[in-house]
Amino acid sequence: MKVAFVVQRYGLEISGGAELHCRWVTEHMKKYWDVEVLTTRALDYISWENHYSGSDVLVNDIRVRRFSVAKPRDPERFGKIQNFVFENEHSEEDEIIWLKEEGPFSPDLIDYIKGHIDDYNYFIFFSYRYYHSYWGIQAVPHKSILVPTAEHDPVINLKIFKELFRKPRGIVFNSLEEKKMINTISGNENIPAEVVGVGAEVPEDIFSKQFCQKYGIKDNYVIYIGRIDKNKGCIELFDFFIRYKKETSSNIQLVLVGSTVLKIPIHPDIIYLGFLSEEEKFSALDKALLLLMPSFYESLSMVTNEAWALGKPVLANARCEVLKGQCERSSAGLYYKNYREFKEALMFFLGSSRLRSSMGKNGRKYFQDNYTWGTIEKKYLSLLKRLEKE
Repeated sequence: MKVAFVVQRYGLEISGGAELHCRWVTEHMKKYWDVEVLTTRALDYISWENHYSGSDVLVNDIRVRRFSVAKPRDPERFGKIQNFVFENEHSEEDEIIWLKEEGPFSPDLIDYIKGHIDDYNYFIFFSYRYYHSYWGIQAVPHKSILVPTAEHDPVINLKIFKELFRKPRGIVFNSLEEKKMINTISGNENIPAEVVGVGAEVPEDIFSKQFCQKYGIKDNYVIYIGRIDKNKGCIELFDFFIRYKKETSSNIQLVLVGSTVLKIPIHPDIIYLGFLSEEEKFSALDKALLLLMPSFYESLSMVTNEAWALGKPVLANARCEVLKGQCERSSAGLYYKNYREFKEALMFFLGSSRLRSSMGKNGRKYFQDNYTWGTIEKKYLSLLKRLEKE
């Protein structure tokens, strides 16, 4: 069986989100299928500027076909169009204009799909909200599988996507909450689907003691891992943590790992390490007391699964239904809606090593039951087997 994975950008340099999700699934499913990746030349997700030069390359022994972005995104123009669409009555044509500006605008990629329909058994599209998924699924609905990676943000309510969710041959959801949200919006319960998610790549060797010595970090810290961004709840996290430090005698530190688009507050107990290798990231997580996950929007938190793989509890934002659901199903995390709940939950965690250990064990079991790669692979194979029978 030959399967094309279609995603907005693809490369070893891309360390998170749907793109990393796609790469991991592709690399694992090559054991069973003849796989290729269809993507753009873009690296930066803000501008979608063409970055990669090779049009047909190997990435970890997987063939990757890259297509040019015909027009980079103009952030100012895109912002104006998006504000209009989100805040005013508008037509579906307005949404199509928004989609073109959302990008990455690559007609060559869509033309390739149209011209090579018979070369592949299935096309698996990652991320519903981008140009490649919308127009790609229109071109090959009978061979398309969508991995929406949908979050509960304003984009999900656009009219064009209500119809799109009813077109694919199959759907791979990240979580029960994402499935419920999309079913409610589009009424697409009749489409064959699996709730799958993504596994975690835990390094064989983790050197947490050496990590702390290298960066001069004490043992007593909590950690945030991911893009440091307003939509990820980081502004609120900084506010809550600084208030917590003022109101308590705690010596806890907050360690931040990831790229940032925000100005990080200057505080003696907020330590920003920037982007780390996977080995160092897991070493940092392994030594932390718990993971903080303040995001408002997720379809599935990969770093939360990584924390549970290491037996670390999680404190998450309850206003994100996916995070709340993950914590409830796993019995491996607490969640908060406001500062008071954040303070009480953090004090509860920091005051009880027994609680942290118990929830950490729950998290490890939840991960092993649901998110090992063997489980993920079986679900993909099961869905395609079902489609073949039908």
